[in-house]
Amino acid sequence: MENVFRSKLIYIAFVSILGVGIVLTACSPASAPAPGSSGKELVMTTPAKGTESAPSAKASEKAAPTEAKPSVSGEPIKIGVVTSLTGSQANFGQAQKRGYEIALGEINAKGGVDRRKLELVYEDDASKPETAMSATEKLITQDKVPAMMSPYSSAATLAAAGVADKYETPFLVATSAADNITEQGYKWVFRICAPSSVYASTMVDFIADIAKPQTLAIVFENTNFGTSTAGPAKEIAEKKGIKVVAYEAYKAGAPDFKPLITKVKSANPDVVFFVSYLMDATLLMRQSKELDFNPKMYTAGGAGFSMAEFVSESGAGRAAEYTLSVTQWTADAKWPGAKDFDAKFTELYNVAPEYHAAEAYAAVYVMADAIKRAGTLDKTKLRDALANTDMNTAFGPIKFNAQGQNSHPMLITQVQKGTFVTVWPTDAASATPVFPTPPWSQR
Repeated sequence: MENVFRSKLIYIAFVSILGVGIVLTACSPASAPAPGSSGKELVMTTPAKGTESAPSAKASEKAAPTEAKPSVSGEPIKIGVVTSLTGSQANFGQAQKRGYEIALGEINAKGGVDRRKLELVYEDDASKPETAMSATEKLITQDKVPAMMSPYSSAATLAAAGVADKYETPFLVATSAADNITEQGYKWVFRICAPSSVYASTMVDFIADIAKPQTLAIVFENTNFGTSTAGPAKEIAEKKGIKVVAYEAYKAGAPDFKPLITKVKSANPDVVFFVSYLMDATLLMRQSKELDFNPKMYTAGGAGFSMAEFVSESGAGRAAEYTLSVTQWTADAKWPGAKDFDAKFTELYNVAPEYHAAEAYAAVYVMADAIKRAGTLDKTKLRDALANTDMNTAFGPIKFNAQGQNSHPMLITQVQKGTFVTVWPTDAASATPVFPTPPWSQR
């Protein structure tokens, strides 16, 4: 009986304490919403199957500041990202994603945006423009993202930009260079990188200044990026009195370029200008060596000729030596944070970054800055904040004109002893260009 009485006393005491706790909780003030929170639930989504995972916890620790991380609260701010995680341009998509992830880690380690974590929601376009369109529509209409980051390639970005503009969703282009992306009259599209016409003008100016050639051959893939770079290069070269003796388009991903190279070689150009992605750039240089094609200078419009893989043994290897390429960014550029980004990227991924990664890295900071200044995820206010961007980044200054285009300076690099070095303009150069290019038999 004593045990039963004791059990009842314990039960009564427990119920009493519980009741007091409930009353106190009910009387307490509600927690304030996170700054900038709309109060609406944000639906979380899972990145597309097959996407590259974010840097490991160990890698993130390397990238994060050593001081204590500020706290974050509220629902994450989701930004949609479409890029090439599979398909022929997956190497570029991987570089882009790595740049995004480093910036994302840094921003969230410092408290996110107004104490809300920033989240990137990925969709794979499989290196296909039509997939990029559907992926963009999904992110906007189903995942309800308030803003988008563009795909890698110009063809995919042009397709996706139309969808974003239709749904009145801010769309930030990091890497796609075709001029026509910002020539459609879109009100919701902004681009931080220089357009293809600047690739062309920068390289032709360099060629005229250093090589002073009489003749030029232009070889380019028949894509939006290829044609939008080759066309202006031809026009500018002819205005400078350089005769274009070969102007050859080819199908991207062709298995053999020997007939094309033989044709161009027969025109005997002083300089050749390639516009190609990685696989084609690799094969073009390897087969140029096999056919003993010896122009005085090999030049290129960035893209595949600027990738770290291009100079590796799995790429063009020694055949990459002395090639010159226009680029949007180098680690020794005199922009705040450029060297730090290079060091962090190299430590995390054991390979030096090229300009596509730097563009993506800067783009996340531009978007975060716009969200903070907008003070809301309202799309119109966010678009207006992007339009008024004026900031310095590791990729250089960012300020958009009325068409949404940033004015960005370009550089020229050359592969010297297996490494990309900046050779032009002279005030930014870390080395002198090797010219003329030694014949294959003398290397």
